[in-house]
Amino acid sequence: MSRCWLTGASSGIGAALAQSLLESGHQVALGSRRADRLTALVEQFPEQALLAIGDLDRPEQVTDIARRIEQAWGALDLVILNAGTCEYLEPGHFDPALVERVIRTNFLAVSHCLGVALPLLRAGHAPHLVVIGSSVTWLALPRAGAYGASKAAVRYLVESLRIDLAHEGIDVTLISPGFVDTPLTRRNDFPMPQIWSAQRAAQHIARRLPRRPLEINFPGAFTLLLRLLGALPPRLRLALGKRLARAEQE
Repeated sequence: MSRCWLTGASSGIGAALAQSLLESGHQVALGSRRADRLTALVEQFPEQALLAIGDLDRPEQVTDIARRIEQAWGALDLVILNAGTCEYLEPGHFDPALVERVIRTNFLAVSHCLGVALPLLRAGHAPHLVVIGSSVTWLALPRAGAYGASKAAVRYLVESLRIDLAHEGIDVTLISPGFVDTPLTRRNDFPMPQIWSAQRAAQHIARRLPRRPLEINFPGAFTLLLRLLGALPPRLRLALGKRLARAEQE
């Protein structure tokens, strides 16, 4: 079984994935800012679970996490970069600090993790890099400028990195979920069509990861619709965005 580093393992998709991976026999370095949220998993799987506690926004803490993993296992076979956040820009009040926070957590933290994870993957067996993006990258939505920009940056970085890593035999999978019931999405004040539970999302991902696809997108109908709408001419996308914005305000 693989040696895995999973970030954002204490809630949402990450928590459900952690449980699934451990139950399947994998060794998992459980990433989170707080150790107390992972105590139960470590007690349940003492021979497989490794605490990887730290703030991914801080490069020195990411380096410390990688050092602990290397000391424990020597290398990694699977890395799942799942940690992220979401904040919305309110109309009429552009907030550069909000944009910076979201970009730092959703994009720059991924870069910090990649910097330490790739050497460990190169030393691993049949290495596989997995990054959680978002289906929002296919269609600009009201108030989602910061979140969407951060995930669009992740998409480009992952797709470019996939090319660069191909000759090294490191497979790269980008996951683009629709709405998933997590502590973050429960704060949303708008309809979330075809929302999945975190458990369903984790099961869907876990079933497909062994095939090492380039992408995993879900729910199928919802993500296909976003891709089709995102291919519309710019003026039609703008008209659609205005209608969605009005619906949010009603």
